[in-house]
Amino acid sequence: MDSTTATDLWDRVFGVQPHPPVWLTVVTGLVALAAVTPYGVWRVTRNAVTIAHEGGHALVALVCGRRLDGIRLHSDTSGLTVSRGRPTGPGMILTAAAGYTAPSLLGLAGAWLLAAGHTTALLWGAAALLAAMLVMIRNAYGVLTVVLAGGAFVVVSWLAGTHVQAAFAYAVVWFLLLGGVRPPFELQRKRRHGGAPDSDADQLARLTNVPPLVWLFFFHVVSLCSLAGGGRWLLGL
Repeated sequence: MDSTTATDLWDRVFGVQPHPPVWLTVVTGLVALAAVTPYGVWRVTRNAVTIAHEGGHALVALVCGRRLDGIRLHSDTSGLTVSRGRPTGPGMILTAAAGYTAPSLLGLAGAWLLAAGHTTALLWGAAALLAAMLVMIRNAYGVLTVVLAGGAFVVVSWLAGTHVQAAFAYAVVWFLLLGGVRPPFELQRKRRHGGAPDSDADQLARLTNVPPLVWLFFFHVVSLCSLAGGGRWLLGL
């Protein structure tokens, strides 16, 4: 690759793209809301939130020096990330806390990038994260979902025009912000009816001696604050 081509590629990926019109931002937010709210649709789209959830566990485990054994994604939108290391301590606590907070925090980071005009960088970065995650997937359904998700980012970032890229990126970020709000409420409802006895909140309670309800409240605070802050960035408020 000559220097001119490399420079063009750098500018394409890391250059600043114009902000889309406000109506497009609002429409993509409504599309994301429609992908999160109806239960029948949510049963399908929740797979994307599971990818972010398990990816959050995996990324934080690696950052904390734990050994990542693998990730499994299932058709019922559940998932499992297995890592090795000390069974207690800050690293394990951060790893357990990363799942329910990851979709919202990824959405917040994405909103910041879009507010700064880095639409293409966001798309390429998401594709790179999914490619890295693919290496650790240990079941066929997980491979399929991650390949499809990553393929969508690659196709849009490489072939689509500026407006299509913006619409896709804004819809994805809105979806992460909105989709990150629903799982803590679902977990709260399951626990109220005696379900999910080994949830992330219960694991964190055993690790920290802090009641599960406090961790559930923490998940709610992160998701709702991320939605509020990310929404302001996306709308340019």
